Amino acid sequence: MGYETFYKLKEHPFSFATDEKFYYDSPQHSKALLKISHAVETEKGLALLIGAVGTGKTTLSRRLLDQLIDNGVEATLLIIIHSEITSLWFLRKIALMLETPIESENKIEIITAVYHRLLEIAGENKKIVILIDEANMLQRKEIMEEIRGLLNLESERGKLLNFILFGLPEMEDYLRLDPPLYQRIAVRCVLGAFDEEAATSYIVHRLRVAGRSMPLFTKEAMKNIYTYSKGIPRTINAICDNALLEGFLLKRNIIDEKIVDDVSYDLGLT
Repeated sequence: MGYETFYKLKEHPFSFATDEKFYYDSPQHSKALLKISHAVETEKGLALLIGAVGTGKTTLSRRLLDQLIDNGVEATLLIIIHSEITSLWFLRKIALMLETPIESENKIEIITAVYHRLLEIAGENKKIVILIDEANMLQRKEIMEEIRGLLNLESERGKLLNFILFGLPEMEDYLRLDPPLYQRIAVRCVLGAFDEEAATSYIVHRLRVAGRSMPLFTKEAMKNIYTYSKGIPRTINAICDNALLEGFLLKRNIIDEKIVDDVSYDLGLT
């Protein structure tokens, strides 16, 4: 028996995996979604969402992707996993995501093919958006130039392509490698840590989604979780998950501040 059974939970409430049903619509997440959605609706071209590690950028990118697709937008998500990619790889990846048939290694031919594909999609009265998660991994000036070049593609109706970049704060430094591109940022959102009220609501929300309606943490435990996590969602998840496991091992029905203190110490947070 795991702790989810002991605490009458349907599933683990504090998994690190991105799961749409656990999405918590905090005031800052709601505001960011509205601003970026406006950027898409009005075809601003380039929108930016930055935040420190663990603040929920990836979760927000998945939420936005689902919303855009539900609204009939031709949206796709690119996740950058390392910083050694080339501008040619980037262009070929964009072409592939747009289902553009191209085998060439020539950038001009790739861009031309992408342009015709964008015109085709736009002809169906669809907005086209590419979301890029971990965009701080795009660290080369030539890639910034390619993004700017793609943003230049237009029809008589306006821009053919919109980019939404999600990344760590240093992403802005790489965008500045191409000043004309940096000047094109039409919407900029920043995700910060939760305040104590939002952190508490976040914990309660995830427990409720997992099937627990009764309180599981004492008020003092909740306060200490906020203090040790500094309001960072990913750290909150780590503390809560470890606290529930420790509580299960000790056969405690309620998680008190002593358990939170102990697991936070083990996690190196004190």
